[in-house]
This record gives sequence, structure tokens and C-alpha cells, in this order.
Amino acid sequence: MSSQTPSSQTSAGSPQMDHAHAAQIADQFTRQAADFARSPALHNDEALKRLVDAARPRAGDVSLDVACGPGTVVMAFAARIAHATGIDATAAMLDEARRIAGERKVSNVTWHQGDVYALPFADGSFDIVSCRFAFHHLQRPADAFAEMVRVCRSGGRVVLCDGVVSGDPAKADAFNRMELFRDPSTVEFRTLDYLAGLYGRHDLPSPAMEAHRLTVTMNQLVAHAFPENDDREGLHRMIWDSVEGDKLGMLAKRDGDDVQLSYSGVILSAVKR
Repeated sequence: MSSQTPSSQTSAGSPQMDHAHAAQIADQFTRQAADFARSPALHNDEALKRLVDAARPRAGDVSLDVACGPGTVVMAFAARIAHATGIDATAAMLDEARRIAGERKVSNVTWHQGDVYALPFADGSFDIVSCRFAFHHLQRPADAFAEMVRVCRSGGRVVLCDGVVSGDPAKADAFNRMELFRDPSTVEFRTLDYLAGLYGRHDLPSPAMEAHRLTVTMNQLVAHAFPENDDREGLHRMIWDSVEGDKLGMLAKRDGDDVQLSYSGVILSAVKR
């Protein structure tokens, strides 16, 4: 699989493929919902502020977060705008979002279960449309991005955040094999050029970009994973063996019986004309 021109970037995908992949997502994220809700990385205030700031929120804005998971981004926007909406395909994730919003007494939020490829909102419904850490799970990222643009108002902001792969095709392919093994609902992490190029394909200006890195350890990653066939030993070995030559492009280095890893990510934002 080439990191530059994967079939998942160019094919709409068959209904059968979409159905099977939707089942994988439902399985993975139902099992991961509670861990996602407790994840320090997802709730990191500094990282959330960078994402929200990229959208240049105004007090009267309304926002939509696509594939919202446990609602972390939705509630970050809700603190700074009039109303924030989240949509996700997985009921367990939305249950966590409602629970957390209730605990925090956040009332200016709305939750929907639905399809990222057919958002149940009228054209131009939102001032801000965002998506964080979800595009690598999508078989048809361009179609999902088109929906994000459609429901954004003229003058609104489209914000996309995801991990990106190395520009070295061999490292990108190795990284994606590891991620697919770690989480079978993964489709593919794309290059920065691919994600940025989505904006031009939909008549948006070149996006502003803010790079970031997320450092994790191998043992943390394995402990919270639901890998293929529950083979945590195989995942452990795959990561351990990647250190020599930095085969995954994750700046891997051993630390005793553990390995430090660094995910590369980017926040992209642009104003819809």
C-alpha cells in the first residue's frame, strides 16, 4: 500500500466494504469508549486550546465536531461559543459524552448519532466544523471532508486534526501496518500533503498548519489496545523490533524494557469562501 496514492483515498468504497468497516468501528470504539473518556492525551488542555484557537471562535458561533467520540472537543468549544454539537457513529462514545457533559454541567451541547458521509444537517448550518483524530479511520476521507465543507457557512472555519505519516513511503507503510494491527478499525494515516490537499479540492484556501507531536510509550500503547486477535505480544514485538532504523518513523528509542514513541500530527484550518 503506497502512502501517497492509497486506494482508500481514491475509491468511494463498496457498500459491503463500508458495512464491514462500520462494524469494525462499532466494535473497537464500543470497547474503547471508557478508556477514550479517561485518556489524558485526549483531555490535554493545551492541545485542546490549540485546536479551538485554530478555529478562531466567536461568542455567538455554533460548531459541529465530526466523529466526536466522548465529546472532548465539543465541550472545549462549548466553553467559548454559543452552542456546540457533536456527531459520532458509536452509541457508547455518545453515552460517555453525555455522562461527562452532565458531570461538568455543560448544557449548551447537542449530541447526534450519525454517518460522517451523510451529515444530517442543512447546508451552511455551522460557523465552525471540526474533526479530530478520526480521518485515519475513514475509507472515504474526501467524501467526509466534502460533508464538513457543505455544512459550514460561508465565512466559517473548517478545522481538521489528525496524525500524519512519514514522507518516507517505507516508514509510512510500516507505520500503517502497525496501526492496523493495533486497531483493526484503522484504514490509513495519510501524509500531510494529502490532508492539506483536501482543502484545495473543495475550493478552500491553503490551510494554516500547526504541527504537534504526541509522545507515548510502547507499554502504554499495548495496554490500551485491542489488537488483531487480541495479540498484544505480537504488537509488543512489532514495536520493539521497529527501533533499529526507526522503521515506523516515530522517533522510537528504547528505555529499559519499554520504548518511547512519538506520533506526528497536524492541525489544519481555513475559512470557507
